[in-house]
Amino acid sequence: MLSLVVLISGGGSNLRALLEASEDAEFPARVVAIGADRDADGLAWAEEYGIPSFTVPFSSFDNREEWGDALLEQILQWGPDLVILSGFMRLVPPRVVAALSPRLINTHPAYLPEFPGAHGVRDALAAGVTETGASLIVVDNGVDAGPIISQERVAVLPGDTEASLHDRIKPVERRLLVQAVLDIANGYIDLKELARA
Repeated sequence: MLSLVVLISGGGSNLRALLEASEDAEFPARVVAIGADRDADGLAWAEEYGIPSFTVPFSSFDNREEWGDALLEQILQWGPDLVILSGFMRLVPPRVVAALSPRLINTHPAYLPEFPGAHGVRDALAAGVTETGASLIVVDNGVDAGPIISQERVAVLPGDTEASLHDRIKPVERRLLVQAVLDIANGYIDLKELARA
């Protein structure tokens, strides 16, 4: 059974998908703790599912490194097999990446390497492309630059807004994430091998 720590900054829709998947006794992974960098709405899922949660507010620290060390300390208490950045809107410092990689993965609402960064959906619309996508990656020290675990294209429709396009990308992200966790747990995806490639 794979143990997961999920880090969020917002509503936690990907987190919710994992929690729903793990309600199936056959699903080979369980969320053991949920963390956030702010008072995120998605922490309500922790309460609903009876899962421990923690918050490490970025604003409480003098710099990113100190914040990262405190975040890592919280994560390591749970001994997770896998840490998932799911709508987590902060870059984690290199020490955190070094301690957790390659068992640190991230969802992103674009078909990487296209449109990395915090505004992938908006950037895709601004570029006028006809399709974008969703990606799941192993986190490295770049911005959405790590090895790709899985990805899928999503069409950009005429008249799409940032909100409407993001609403169509989110279900694809959720499906990719749940499937990847399943494949990692079952040995079909080897993160160490991916990180070496």
